[in-house]
Formats: sequence, structure tokens, C-alpha cells
Amino acid sequence: SSAQSGLRECGSAWQPCLEVHPQTPAPPLVHDEAPPLIKECPGQSFQAWRLLRYLKSSRADADDILLEPYLQSWDQLLNFMESLGTMVGFFSQKVKEKVVLIRELSLKRAAEAHGKRSPSGRSGLQTPASFGLRSGAYRSVRSMVEAELKDGLVNFSWRTDSGCRTLLRLHRSLLWLKLMLEGLAEGPDAHGRYKTPGELSRTAYRVALAPHHPWVLRQAAEFVFLALPDRGFFLQLVCVERQRDAAPVLHAIIHALELVHAQTQRILAEHGMLELP
Repeated sequence: SSAQSGLRECGSAWQPCLEVHPQTPAPPLVHDEAPPLIKECPGQSFQAWRLLRYLKSSRADADDILLEPYLQSWDQLLNFMESLGTMVGFFSQKVKEKVVLIRELSLKRAAEAHGKRSPSGRSGLQTPASFGLRSGAYRSVRSMVEAELKDGLVNFSWRTDSGCRTLLRLHRSLLWLKLMLEGLAEGPDAHGRYKTPGELSRTAYRVALAPHHPWVLRQAAEFVFLALPDRGFFLQLVCVERQRDAAPVLHAIIHALELVHAQTQRILAEHGMLELP
């Protein structure tokens, strides 16, 4: 909801939402390899530098992904998705539910570990999101996988609300966004034409998500792609006006997403979890 994310109503369907409480700008973040200068983008909820900071933080442990900064990365990606208009709510609401579920599982486990009553319903979300994510079973992807396997929470034959199954759905959506951004970073074709964000999103969806979705969902997704704003709006979201200025910023985000996606993929594959029902 807008209350939870600290946003106010957007000016129109295609205007980025403004934050009610402006946050202190952090210093520009640099890319691991060829650092573009990524600045605070005033007047919008999505901040590329903040996304990069969380993605990098999630890789602080070798051979693992820390869950708290991973979910904070998704908070930023949700801001990005929600800036694209109401139709994208079709995707963003499903993603938000999964982020909330992993946080609730963490809060519940932390409460039980401290001998407290588990938070009931959504009221548990009043607890700071970081509570229970810094240590214990839900500290990282690897610790969550091992703990849930040990407790018999993961089922390989039918659906359960395990953190592992939920993470797999987020993992597939991360690939969809990465592929879409890769398309936006590409130059024009031989005829000087750029593919539209709708075309790029549809292509990415068919690779990352469609194979795992029923027919009805795949049909509904087609309407979302038709409603996406034009390329210029996406450039605005990363605070640039021209395609050539966007490429370094987009490549920095794509690189960071790729590192997180590849590490998560390795952990899930090790435990045979890439096709959980």
C-alpha cells in the first residue's frame, strides 16, 4: 500500500510517485568495474543508487545471498515497477506478497526463537523489516534453504508457503526485470529503430516467467505490456534524458542483478529447487 511504502498519490498514471519524507541522499554509488556516477534522482521513489547498494550488500557473504538486503533490493524494484502505471500492479502485487511472506516467516521464526508469541496476521509487519533477518534461519538464502529442509517445510511434489518456494518466484521475476533492462540498454537495430519497452518486456516474460505460468495468466500479461510507457519514461527513472547516457547506469544495474541472480541460482540448483511447485 502507499502508506507502507511512504509514497503519496502519483500525479498521473505515468508520473513517478513522490516521497512524502525526502530521504538523505547517499553518496553516489560506483559500479564494481567501470563506475558511472549514479546520483539521487529527485522527486521519485525509485533510486538506482539505492538499488545498487542493496544488491551489493546482499553479496557480503561469499557463496551466499543475505536475505535482508535482497528483500530491500526488491523494495526498490517494486518502486520501479509501481512507477510504470497501474497495469503493472498485475505483477508488482504478486511480488509484494512474496516479499511480505518471507519477512513474515522470518519474524515468526525470530519470535519463536525468543519464546514470544508469533506475530498474528499482518500486524507482524509493524516490527521493523530487519528484525529476524540479521541472524538465524532467515539470515541468508543458504541458511533459509537448510533450515526449511531440516524442518520439512519444503515439498517437492505440491505447493507450500515455504520461504524457498517463495524465493524461487522472486528469483524468476528478477530474471524478467534483468532481461528487460538488458533490452533497454541495447542500441537500435539495423534500421535505426529501438524496440519499445512493451516489446522488450514481452520477450523477457516469455523467457523468464511464461514457462511457469498458466495460460490465463500469460494472456493477462499481454495487456500489461501494451500499457507500458515509452522508452523516454524509463530513461527518466534512471535520471537521464538520452539513450547514450542511460547505458552506463543500466549496465551497472544489470551487472549487479546478474551477480545476485547467478548466486541465488547456484544455491537453489544445489538443492534441486529450481522447479518447486
